[in-house]
Amino acid sequence: MDRRKSLKSIVLGSVAGGLALKGCKPGTEIAIDEKTIESTAVKWRTEKENEDVAKLYDEQFFSEYEMATMTVLCDLILPGSDAYKSASDADVVSFIEFMAKDMPEMQTDLRGGLMWLDHKSNTEFGVEFKSATEAQQKTILDEIAYYDPEIPEDERPFEVNFFSLVRNLTMTGFYTSKIGIEELGYKGNMPNVWDGVPEDVLEQHGVSYDPEWIAKCVDQSKRNDIAEWDADGNLIT
Repeated sequence: MDRRKSLKSIVLGSVAGGLALKGCKPGTEIAIDEKTIESTAVKWRTEKENEDVAKLYDEQFFSEYEMATMTVLCDLILPGSDAYKSASDADVVSFIEFMAKDMPEMQTDLRGGLMWLDHKSNTEFGVEFKSATEAQQKTILDEIAYYDPEIPEDERPFEVNFFSLVRNLTMTGFYTSKIGIEELGYKGNMPNVWDGVPEDVLEQHGVSYDPEWIAKCVDQSKRNDIAEWDADGNLIT
């Protein structure tokens, strides 16, 4: 399995549980520009939820410098190629920015991690992380990209947990974006036609269908008919 396919297999649920938006404290008044609400509103959210989302979009957490550094980091995690899009192609950093505002408990780790990257890069190579060469950047990341699963998360080095957090957010942001979903080939729930287990599989296991059963159960002309059963559990039609 190549690296890209391996990344696809990473469990995204570690951060997916935090996607639900939190409401504001009771009694808190929020002044939100109506145009912002209109640009971010979706019909399946309540009016209050749309207001909360608009407020988050109206705020800014990362500085331009931090956004640029995070973009470099995310593209190192999920780089593009002739065959695949990169994290920045899916604007993953904007997703991370949104999540940092929606889940403020992430903010210290995200900002502190970016500071750690710059400190490490300046110490070892005399240049900020985003301006280092790709080889230098990967040298830094190789030290924090892998962790011992036997060590509890709260006992791991800060920088290791930082990279794990950004990696999870990058994968979640990319594979829930339009281009990420297209890369997965996910088409959602679609009607299909079932003609039974393929013949080669039946032969492999030395079994076959009863012709009478097949005639009743795998007749596509009757696919919308509702099956009827007798008192003994036998299929009638």
